[in-house]
Amino acid sequence: MSTSEISLTAGMRTNLLNLQSTSKLLNRTQERLSSGKQVNSALDNPTNYFAAQNASQRASDLADRKDGMAEAVQTVSAANAGITAITGLINAAKGIAQSALSTSDTTTRSTLGAQYSTIQSQIDNISSDSGYRGLNLLSSTNTLTVNFNENASSSLNVVGFLANSTGLSLGGVTSNWQTNANITTDQAKMDTAISTLRTNTQTLAANLNVITIRQNFTDSMINTLQTGADNLTLADMNQEGANMLMLQTRQSLGTTSLSMSSQAAQSVLKLF
Repeated sequence: MSTSEISLTAGMRTNLLNLQSTSKLLNRTQERLSSGKQVNSALDNPTNYFAAQNASQRASDLADRKDGMAEAVQTVSAANAGITAITGLINAAKGIAQSALSTSDTTTRSTLGAQYSTIQSQIDNISSDSGYRGLNLLSSTNTLTVNFNENASSSLNVVGFLANSTGLSLGGVTSNWQTNANITTDQAKMDTAISTLRTNTQTLAANLNVITIRQNFTDSMINTLQTGADNLTLADMNQEGANMLMLQTRQSLGTTSLSMSSQAAQSVLKLF
């Protein structure tokens, strides 16, 4: 039997419509309380919903870039650790060279020259071991590209350099220190190598500073975007809780009112 075949009094129909309206509001309020959002779909508020979606999507994209920046920091840190170790070895070699200059004993000089050759071999090893996840800024002129924004239009290129004995022009691993001239020549090469390392350290430090600043900026942007999205969609839980209590009261009163309307219709039966 369709509802059109049932005749309701005007009072009953009004009370029924009010109950249906209250039920819809109750369902909406329950959804807001359970999700914590007043805008759960585009039907609730198309403008706020899609604006919040865009902000959340951008925050997610920036979070992915943040992972890339963290990896870049580790790559640069690995290179810096290698530079520090190589610098220490060269300083040790300078001490060996000074010891060689202070003696005229050929055997001692040969031994010290062999030690210098060993140090150069270790410099080569450290240079090749200073990579991170397959990228080594000290073994060749590799370039580390760090993307900062979601469409990669903002980026930084960190260019590596060859930090082995050849790249630093130390003259190879065979050292003939029988003459003072050879020793002083190698000392000059060591000084040049340290100068080269210091210059590249400053460049890496500057790049690392940029990456760190962009990391902090990205954190702030993600927080701003997420807060903006929340402001557009989150519900006021205190207000929604009060709404729930009021709607439950309205539903109870509506049910009572509908019952009273039906009693008025039933009173007709008392005439028979």
